[in-house]
Amino acid sequence: MSLIGIFVALGFVLFANIIEGGHPSALLNGPAFLIVLGGTIGAVLVQFPFRTFGDLLRRLKWLLKPPSYDLFSTASDLENLATISRREGLLALETELEKYEEPFLKRSLQMLIDGMEREALLDILDSQVENQKQRTEQIAKIYEAMGGYCPTMGILGAVLGLIHAMGLLDKPEELGHGIAVAFVATIYGVAFANIVFLPFGNRYKAFAEEQANYYRMISEGVFCIASGSSQLELQRRLGNYVAHPKFTGEGEA
Repeated sequence: MSLIGIFVALGFVLFANIIEGGHPSALLNGPAFLIVLGGTIGAVLVQFPFRTFGDLLRRLKWLLKPPSYDLFSTASDLENLATISRREGLLALETELEKYEEPFLKRSLQMLIDGMEREALLDILDSQVENQKQRTEQIAKIYEAMGGYCPTMGILGAVLGLIHAMGLLDKPEELGHGIAVAFVATIYGVAFANIVFLPFGNRYKAFAEEQANYYRMISEGVFCIASGSSQLELQRRLGNYVAHPKFTGEGEA
């Protein structure tokens, strides 16, 4: 829905501008665009490491196709794996690994099969979950920073435009147009910040929470398998993440 929201916001702004007697072409200004966007990108390049920008580019597709997590299906897989482990032992899980595509689940099970202690396994899984969450949150912080710098760059562009307009004082017929163009940079700064960058930042915060919740569920399930927990205990623990009667126990007689 990210792009749809942008089109809706821009559409209403342009429509209101037309109602007021303006023309969309009056809002097109290449130099103002370069000052605002180029200045903003330069500022965040100073603030963040290149690795974070690499993460941003790799996860840019999330804005078009957000990651989806089938919590119920994964919880059911964990329940099945726990049953196999209780019946045949942990080593029997090794033949099950190839059935799953989720890398975090496969890594977690492999560490368990390799005989890692439960406490050490839980610590490693918690660290990995937190690390993934932080990396996604760093992307959100980039967009938030861009949303903060953008209006300031818009003001900078407006001031530069006004300096140019002041050079037209001897040409009154061009002065009005020059001043109008100067304020286009301010519009770009405010629009980019509030229609694009800040909403994108909040979007990635939501992605980070969804991803961390999914990984925590897997971590919880793997720890239950390592502990030899009963099926009921496993279901109730997974029920903290999966809103389904099978795991929450709701609706039971």
